[in-house]
Amino acid sequence: MIGSDLYNYINVLNQAANASWVRNTVLNNNLANVSTPGFKRSDIRFEEYLKKELASAGTQVFMDKAVAGVDLANLKTTTYVDQRELSYRLDENNVDVDVENANLAQNSIRYYTLLDSMTQEFARIRMVLNRN
Repeated sequence: MIGSDLYNYINVLNQAANASWVRNTVLNNNLANVSTPGFKRSDIRFEEYLKKELASAGTQVFMDKAVAGVDLANLKTTTYVDQRELSYRLDENNVDVDVENANLAQNSIRYYTLLDSMTQEFARIRMVLNRN
């Protein structure tokens, strides 16, 4: 187990949970600025970096090996302004409350699913260690 890449899977889940936490902050900031003239909504990029790393690390057939080959340094979370040219109102704000609330709900489900996956992985490790 010491020479395995077991913890890389947990580290990837952790990076994804961190990205989800950042996205939650960004989405809440969007909602806080719904009435700010000229404000443009923001979002984060993480999933495309993860897909790129998984694709370069291995094939989809051997997902465990692909996750083991992920370089965690390349799993970054970047914030960007979304649809800068789009405005929903005359004050040039492009935040839609319904869209942001739906994104928050989706992100919350993602975050708690990632936390649950990490908890299950640690439970499996604990079970294996307790057998010896």
